[in-house]
Amino acid sequence: MLRLLSFALFLVIWWTAALFVGGAKLPSPPAVLNVIIAEAASGALFLHLGATLARVALAFVLAMSLGSAIGYLMGRVKLADRLGDPWLILLLNLPALVVIVLAYIWAGLTEAAAIAAIAINKLPTAVVTLREGTRALDRSLDEMAIVFAIPRWRAFRHVVLPQLAPYIAASARSGLSLVWKIVLVAELLGRPNGVGFEIGVAFQLFDTPRLLAYSLTFAAVVLVIETALVQPFEARATRWRPRAA
Repeated sequence: MLRLLSFALFLVIWWTAALFVGGAKLPSPPAVLNVIIAEAASGALFLHLGATLARVALAFVLAMSLGSAIGYLMGRVKLADRLGDPWLILLLNLPALVVIVLAYIWAGLTEAAAIAAIAINKLPTAVVTLREGTRALDRSLDEMAIVFAIPRWRAFRHVVLPQLAPYIAASARSGLSLVWKIVLVAELLGRPNGVGFEIGVAFQLFDTPRLLAYSLTFAAVVLVIETALVQPFEARATRWRPRAA
């Protein structure tokens, strides 16, 4: 109910602002809804949303897989941490726009270049989070696994992973929000479809209703994924931790 109340308040503020500013600069909710319905009826909305979500999924899985493995290695092995730390600092401070432009220059305006650029921008945040999570592992539990001669894979699965699960969940949640934004920039600069591409077209035509239609639809999809998938995963991953009073 609180979420619905918050959404209703958002609509009231938006509608009121539209009355004061004017429909040319800020279209009212019904005007934007009409554009959403028209784009959905033509099939364009689902085509562009599907293209964007596919890029998000591929880049997110690639970045999380590599970032988790590298972060775990850097957290466990001091040599790997010292060798990888300068690269990590460089990637953390390199603007996403630079990575995307370089990827398009070096690999062309291809799908692989876009996904690689998005994954590279997400990679360092996953590495940092998992490295800190690995450093926080309870060493006494490692010693217990050694004493009881637990095989390495079973020890990793039943001793290490439960401790890393909150860090993986935090990295997934923060990384997902980052990937959404970078995907739109990559599509705006060099893809022939997707929500970012449509936002670029709307900007060139000064078509504010269309821009808001695609932006809000995409935001709604992100909100559904966050509520239905990410939050339950985070709650399950941290269920063993004591709750604050």
